[in-house]
Amino acid sequence: MARRAKAGKLVAGTAAYSDSDMFKSPQAFNYPKAKRWDHLLSPEAMARKPCALKQAATYLKNPGVLSLGGGLPSPENFPIESLKRSEITISKHDIRDKDAVYDLSVALNYGQAVGSAQVLRWVTEHTELIFRPPYSDWRCALSIGSTGRLESALRLFCDRGRRDSLLTEEYSFSTALETIAPLGINVVGVHVDEQGLLPKNLDEILSNWDESARGARKPTVLYTVPSGQNPTGATMGAQRRKDVYDVCSKHDVYIFEDEPYYYLQMPAYDKANSAAKPGAVDTSSTQSTDSFLQSLIPTMLSIDVDGRVLRMDSFSKIIVPGSRMGWVTASEQIIERYIRHNECSSQGPAGFSQALMYKLLDETWGHEGYLRWLMHIRSEYTRRRDALLDACEAHLPKEVLWLSVDHTRHPHAGQKTILELEEEIFESCIERGVLACRGSWFRAERDVEPTGLFFRTTFAASSQADMDVAIQRFGQAIRASFGI
Repeated sequence: MARRAKAGKLVAGTAAYSDSDMFKSPQAFNYPKAKRWDHLLSPEAMARKPCALKQAATYLKNPGVLSLGGGLPSPENFPIESLKRSEITISKHDIRDKDAVYDLSVALNYGQAVGSAQVLRWVTEHTELIFRPPYSDWRCALSIGSTGRLESALRLFCDRGRRDSLLTEEYSFSTALETIAPLGINVVGVHVDEQGLLPKNLDEILSNWDESARGARKPTVLYTVPSGQNPTGATMGAQRRKDVYDVCSKHDVYIFEDEPYYYLQMPAYDKANSAAKPGAVDTSSTQSTDSFLQSLIPTMLSIDVDGRVLRMDSFSKIIVPGSRMGWVTASEQIIERYIRHNECSSQGPAGFSQALMYKLLDETWGHEGYLRWLMHIRSEYTRRRDALLDACEAHLPKEVLWLSVDHTRHPHAGQKTILELEEEIFESCIERGVLACRGSWFRAERDVEPTGLFFRTTFAASSQADMDVAIQRFGQAIRASFGI
């Protein structure tokens, strides 16, 4: 806030040009600049030119300029006078009438693909406060949800005509895989353990890559979810993140760090002191924001001396998924290419979302309040996680199942494939009234026969009572299949 006071009131009207450099602290420019990535960018990304109409908005900063350029509708004709969320209200002419910095006359008009200056300022400040990228020319840009920005990032670095390859966890988010497949990108799965990607296996794949045998170029991109990886739930420790980064640096691989669950890092499950038990004490309300931040594992962006990380943050899992809003952080070169792509596709997040998120994040919570909200959400999900694991302890047959199914002990092992056993158990679950996602839906390499039998369960939405019943039904399906 002291920095903002020194900078003066933010003046950013309709479709105002902005970038993260306008909102960083002076010391952020003391670091060296990022590397250039021309040799890894796709032909499509290199061919993108700036949007002429978007670039014209930069001239509106000049005093006295009257615009007959962009086809911006007059806000007087907007049929919405105000938006209200409990105590939060944003009206059409707050800038004019209340000396505000953002209102509906700006938010609901055309804007820049980077996002509004008002929200961009907040995410830039947050990025510097929490992640502190160790190079000077990093920038942020607002994004539409998670899937859309992944698709944009993939098209920046991968091209069907070059037979490009991408590395990811051997079990990866199914929607991400479904986004990758139509782009003609060869997906390669890296083995994982309880901390996620195994650096040794990553290095082995890259060191022994045979282009003719693989039918594709050596991978130049790694897509990873380091915290609460979906579907495995694995979280990389600080050393693991550095080891993965070092392997990527050795082989000149660019990293997509997708982190929708970063702030939901939880303590290890303790059966005796489950947060779901009646009377369990929630210590989050007494914890300081400093101690909360110190408890978080450093991000790959935080150790990225090369500028080889495109970090993806999202409000979906921690505020509301319907906002369809998040942001990306990378070097100036990559963000510039990302914006060029979005100028010709999505055009950036909706004005409604930006207006409401600005009022909530900036004017209502501020940075301190947002961190307190994250502490609260982490506590809520810890309680739900413990409720699910309590149910697993109570109802699952541990002799064949504890998060993964020991298919070798199935009476029809060797007679039925893993996929056939998986389908049998899945259908038995449905018959008993429980949905557990099949592990094969998340396999990175769909054409390779799986070596393990897995199911994914989630604690995000169900009540504690429903989770207990669901796990009981899941256990019954397993027992019926195994004849236990």
